[in-house]
Amino acid sequence: MIVDIYISFNSISHSYPKSQTKTYPPKTTPIQTKRGIQVTRRRNLNPESYYHVTMRGNNRQPIFGSHRDMEELMRIFQHAHDRYPFHLLAYCFMTNHYHILIKTESTSLSKIMALINRRYTASYSKRYNHVGRIYQRRYFAKEVKSYPGLLAVSKYIHRNPIDTKEPIVQRIEWYPYSSYPYYFEESKKSPRFLKTQILKEFLPNPYEKTNQAYCNFCNMVPVHHTILKNSKKLTEN
Repeated sequence: MIVDIYISFNSISHSYPKSQTKTYPPKTTPIQTKRGIQVTRRRNLNPESYYHVTMRGNNRQPIFGSHRDMEELMRIFQHAHDRYPFHLLAYCFMTNHYHILIKTESTSLSKIMALINRRYTASYSKRYNHVGRIYQRRYFAKEVKSYPGLLAVSKYIHRNPIDTKEPIVQRIEWYPYSSYPYYFEESKKSPRFLKTQILKEFLPNPYEKTNQAYCNFCNMVPVHHTILKNSKKLTEN
């Protein structure tokens, strides 16, 4: 089924007047060096864990000006994956932010995100003659430490298009800038960085271990019920 969706890009501003610009405190802790130069503290990320990563537009401004921009970010993820292997369990690109559920392989998350955000910023700035940053701050990353946590976070990510004040689509699978359609229709060729055969294995009883069951879970099971059902840690066998 082909469904036309409407994503409003009309409110996008490609410049930020001084009167509207906000300054946000850094997410990381500043360090005072001997020369008086402030740098941000390196994050201690667990290379064996999955992370829920979010990037938001500066001053809540959109980071996508058209459908073409979302497709460009997808190409950049492909490029980053080819250079620094990683995999995603879920992603969703919205108008002023995006979410991913990611696990790295041999390269740090910071290096991967730096490449993705640098290339997208350069592409965006060139297309719109934009000067300055487009992101609010450095990426947000929250470690996901359990199987139910992966289910809860992936569900949250996939439901973004319908859980807004004004839903973009009526059904999750109709939103094309998300990984959910690849779970819903397994015959679709998925991006190389997306693994759709993992989450289903963590479904609690009485769900079957299938992607169809995972889609039903996303549509029907409240997130907090998932967390209470199963407390098994990712490090357990």
